[in-house]
Amino acid sequence: MTTSDPAGTPPSAAGLAAGLMEAEAERAQEARAGQEILFADDLLPGVGGEHLTLRQGLAAGGSATFVTLTALAAFDELESATLGVLAPDIRDSFGMSDGAIVALSAASGAFLVLGALPMGRLADRCRRGRVAGWAGLAFAAMVVASGLAANAFLLFLARLGVGVAKSSTLPVHGSLNADTYPIAVRGRLAAAGGFAGRLAATLSPLAVGGIAALAGGTEGWRWAFFALGIPTAVVALLAFRLPEPRRGQNEMKAVLGEVIDHERPMPISLEAAFARLMQIRTTRTVILAFAALGFSLFTGPVLTNLWMQDHFGLSTFARGVYGTLGGLGVLAVLPFVGPRYDRLYRTDPARALRLVGYLILPTALITPIQWFMPTAPAFVILQMLPLILLSTAFAMTGPVMQSVSPYRLRGLGMALAAVYIFFIGATGGSLLSALFLASYDARVAALVIGVPSTLVGAVLLIRSASYIRNDLSLVVHELREELAEQERQAQAPASVPVLQVADIDFAYGNVQVLFGVGFDVRRGEVLALLGTNGAGKSTILKAVCGLGTPSRGVVRLNGQTITYVSPEQRGRFGIRLLPGGKGVFGAMTVKENLDMGGFQLRETDQAHRAARLAHVLELFPDIADRLDRRAGSLSGGQQQMLALAMVLMHDPEVLLIDELSLGLAPAVVQDLLTVIERLKTDGLTIVIVEQSLNVALAIADRAVFLEKGQVRFVGDARELAERDDLARAVFLGKDGA
Repeated sequence: MTTSDPAGTPPSAAGLAAGLMEAEAERAQEARAGQEILFADDLLPGVGGEHLTLRQGLAAGGSATFVTLTALAAFDELESATLGVLAPDIRDSFGMSDGAIVALSAASGAFLVLGALPMGRLADRCRRGRVAGWAGLAFAAMVVASGLAANAFLLFLARLGVGVAKSSTLPVHGSLNADTYPIAVRGRLAAAGGFAGRLAATLSPLAVGGIAALAGGTEGWRWAFFALGIPTAVVALLAFRLPEPRRGQNEMKAVLGEVIDHERPMPISLEAAFARLMQIRTTRTVILAFAALGFSLFTGPVLTNLWMQDHFGLSTFARGVYGTLGGLGVLAVLPFVGPRYDRLYRTDPARALRLVGYLILPTALITPIQWFMPTAPAFVILQMLPLILLSTAFAMTGPVMQSVSPYRLRGLGMALAAVYIFFIGATGGSLLSALFLASYDARVAALVIGVPSTLVGAVLLIRSASYIRNDLSLVVHELREELAEQERQAQAPASVPVLQVADIDFAYGNVQVLFGVGFDVRRGEVLALLGTNGAGKSTILKAVCGLGTPSRGVVRLNGQTITYVSPEQRGRFGIRLLPGGKGVFGAMTVKENLDMGGFQLRETDQAHRAARLAHVLELFPDIADRLDRRAGSLSGGQQQMLALAMVLMHDPEVLLIDELSLGLAPAVVQDLLTVIERLKTDGLTIVIVEQSLNVALAIADRAVFLEKGQVRFVGDARELAERDDLARAVFLGKDGA
């Protein structure tokens, strides 16, 4: 693409706009190509596999894990249902308003968010049975504390503890079940778990109402919480003995036919993990859908009980009876939904996901009819179908999230879903309900909140079905790459590159800038990244040092995956970046800048820190004589030397340099190249982004040439100089014009 005419006249605004539109169209075409399905359906994990009965699936992983985790989850459901049934009694006992009890009832969803992220992090790093056990014990203690609460504030604190403790259910239980049992039975496992939880929730209104009525008085509701705490603690103790399966083993067996052994994983950054997860389109759409559904899913039971008491005048026991009847339909349907989901998933994952969306759509039509029923029996009968549809759809959240999340991030993926579902959905729904209840009744709150949120959730779920094949294909691709890399390391352990970038896709928002970028950097070599402006050279450095998270691909340091490691941790592991542009604190002295550069060394041996300072001052005598001068008063070349000296304070294993020579005089560039040559002689591994081909050829062993976010050349730097087409692009732009 040229930007001037043959006569050499300057480009017009129209010509520049046309050029930009053409470049963006080319980039969009590349992005669409990167989003195409990579593998046939029968190669996707869990698709086209052998049919397994639920009994066979449980036998493959041992039933103890499923039974124990299901019991703990059922106690969670029992506790939630207990609070829903007893909400009017607790309100009257503490003299609370309708809005306050609704907010408090749904608040455990908000409190759950406080524990979801730590639980997800623990699920991806620790033995999950122990995490589930400790969380179960804490839950039991907080349930008993709810019954002991002397006032609304203490009840609030107990609810805080309950919410944090029960946050282990989605990330920890879901991750452990996914790695323990085959993919082919995930839908049925989720349905069976949902059945157990719903059974507890269905029986709890009758049981809770009976306990409260038997205890009698205005404080009878407390005994229901006491009765729940003891069995929960017993089951929690059993969780400590659960076996720990290999992470991702079922996907590996399905895709590779074997399980990859890996070393202890690197620590995962929450920011990097969430950035990667939210770039998986199925994951992003599903969690947004259930966040919308959460507005009605969690506040609905409380609004229903308030309406049955205030409008129909039902007692606690009567509400318990009707609540039990309302849950029977869910118990009847769940055993059929799980097998149907598994059958559809084995043949067409998109149809399985659409099934979840189609289950929800009728709810938006039935809900308005239900809330205008004149009698309690009619109200309860019409309540059953929305309850059935929403509960069965919600039970399938786990299988969907487990299928598309990278196995290293499965716990955090479920935690992310919990944040959206419970914080945005449950908390948002409770706050909106409280606002409407202040001026209107429960019916208005249920209709205004429930109908739109249900429609939005259903449409998003149906839409997400168009993404799942591609996202599953990416899972296959990453597993195959991981196996190939393991085999390569096993065959030639001495030749493992110090730095490896494999199949990196990277996007800024909706604009993708890297497409499948990959290269290796051997120990002690200097690799130059060359290319035209906007080719993605600096973006690669961001992905390597952790300042950006790729949407696909892997970054490895000495053979270990660091794709989700935070920039701070990567710095400790030896990856250091000299960014382009101004890299010093202008208002501080040279000595203060060097102290800041070596800030992470403050807790090390002072002799070591002094030795590093002496070393960098020896490398840069120009700044050694100016320690007391303000950095902003130095020349541009001296500032670049100071910036490089700050990076070298840490004795990096891999040095990343972005635009070393940009804007500097030739004499200054030569001084910097002398320092780079010495570092190279000392064995330091360097990756340098350069616009100048001459500078790159002067120091680089190998070069990578990028164009429009793709690698066009990898090889000896001298060989690149002989490629006239690429060399002209480096000097002059795309066409050398």
